[in-house]
Amino acid sequence: MYAIIATGGKQYKVQPGQVIDIEKVDDADGKVVFDEVLLCSTDDDVKVGSPTVEGARVTGELVGQVKGDKVRVFKKRRRKDSQTSRGHRQVLSRVRIDDIQPG
Repeated sequence: MYAIIATGGKQYKVQPGQVIDIEKVDDADGKVVFDEVLLCSTDDDVKVGSPTVEGARVTGELVGQVKGDKVRVFKKRRRKDSQTSRGHRQVLSRVRIDDIQPG
């Protein structure tokens, strides 16, 4: 059983028990519900949404917040004696997928 969900402008293929890193979400209780299910597949049935599958939900538990890989931005202006270096690390939420409800 697997599903394809959309969150944070990205799409993820998830299965129960899988741990994924998504864009940061703020949930005080630690439960995350994904309602944008684009495709839901059970053992004998595949439901494709248009654009989403009606009544399908994926639930997960917030494991923690982590930082992603560092992205370096370097700009150099030739013959101007000018250069700039910056770095960025995106904050991500680590979520463990608990259940897929096909709807």
